[in-house]
Amino acid sequence: MASLSMTSLSVRTFSNAPFQAKNQKTRAASRASRVVVAEASEESEEPAPAPAPPAWCAGLAGSTAPMGQFDPMNKLEGADVNQIKLYREAEITHGRVSMLAVLGIAVGENFNPLFDGKITGPAINHFQQVPEFFWTSVVFAIACAEGFRLTKGWVNPVGGGLWALRENYSPGDLGFDPLGLKPTNAVELTARQNKELNNGRLAMIAVAGIVVQELITGEKIF
Repeated sequence: MASLSMTSLSVRTFSNAPFQAKNQKTRAASRASRVVVAEASEESEEPAPAPAPPAWCAGLAGSTAPMGQFDPMNKLEGADVNQIKLYREAEITHGRVSMLAVLGIAVGENFNPLFDGKITGPAINHFQQVPEFFWTSVVFAIACAEGFRLTKGWVNPVGGGLWALRENYSPGDLGFDPLGLKPTNAVELTARQNKELNNGRLAMIAVAGIVVQELITGEKIF
């Protein structure tokens, strides 16, 4: 009986050997595949690229040669997009007013058919010579223009907060283009905006120089 038991045990052992070997090979292959997949996953997981630095001046135009990114007082450092757009809105508005002022000074000191030609002398003294009703009309026109600009680009302060521009508003873009001069191409538009900014900056410096010189000399510039 003992010999029969040993014989049957040996038969079962030999009969299970191929299956055990097959299972071992399967487990080994599975472990090898997991190792390969893990190594491939580690190789594919490359470090994420560093985020790009924010665009200068929130990506607005104005950085031109020879000054480039001119910000000596670091006004843009730490400023959010709304604050930067407010700076640009103020710069464009003052530049446009200054360009009109230079033209008005040049014309007013040489040719003034209004008010029977009584407005004479340096431009800095013309204000005192103009009749009161004229300035009332001018102030009313300025108020209308400023009111239109506020409704076009500014958020309603009631519920919207103070000093907030609309997100889709581009500084200086009031939709006023009667001659259709605004380019549709982004590159050409940036070039046109740079030209306006540079001429406005020059005009602001020019008006300041004219006022100072006429105050010192008491004589006309033009």
